[in-house]
Amino acid sequence: MQINLDPAEGITSVKILPGEFYVTQKNERIETVLGSCISACVRDPIAGVGGMNHFMLPVDKGNGAQSELSDANRYGNYAMENLVNALLSAGAKRERLEFKLFGGGRIMSSMTNIGWYNIGFAFDYVYTEGFKIVSQDIGDVYPRKILYYPLTGRVRVRRLNTMHNQSLADQESRYINNIGSKPVEGDVELF
Repeated sequence: MQINLDPAEGITSVKILPGEFYVTQKNERIETVLGSCISACVRDPIAGVGGMNHFMLPVDKGNGAQSELSDANRYGNYAMENLVNALLSAGAKRERLEFKLFGGGRIMSSMTNIGWYNIGFAFDYVYTEGFKIVSQDIGDVYPRKILYYPLTGRVRVRRLNTMHNQSLADQESRYINNIGSKPVEGDVELF
C-alpha cells in the first residue's frame, strides 16, 4: 500500500495492490489498476465510511495452511468478507452498504479468462449476501485505473490503452504463479 498526498486535489491518495484492501472515514482517495482482477468499492453513505479491495482469484477452497492476511485477500472470498467486516467495525450497517464493481477484463487473449470467473464470483457474493450493486464497469478487454472517493461514493474509471496490457499481463502472471506457493491464513468471519 502506498500513501501519498495528491497536490492537485489536496487529499491523501492510497494506492492498493492485489491482495490488499483499505477502509476510511476520511476525505481520501483510494486507487488501483486492474486487469483481470476485481475491485469492490463499498460504502455506507449514512455512516460516512467506505473502502476498496483488490483480488486476483475468486475463491480459495482452503487447504488448512497458514500465512499472512494479505495472502488470503488475493482470493475474492477473503477479500470481500474482510472488507465488509472492516466496514462494519467502523460503524457501517449491512443493509446500507452500496457496492460498485470494477475490473475482470480479458487483457490478453492468450491468458485464461480469469476475469469472467472473478466477475461471476463478485456478482454471486453480492446477491447471495443481499447487498446491492449501484454501479459497475466490468469485463471487456481493457485494463482499468480506478479512483474511488469513499465519502462521496464518486468513482473515476480510466480504461487504459492496450499498449499497457503486456506489462499488466506479466504482473498478473507472476502474481498467479506466486499465489500457489503461499498458503492462506486469515482471521475472517464468513457470514
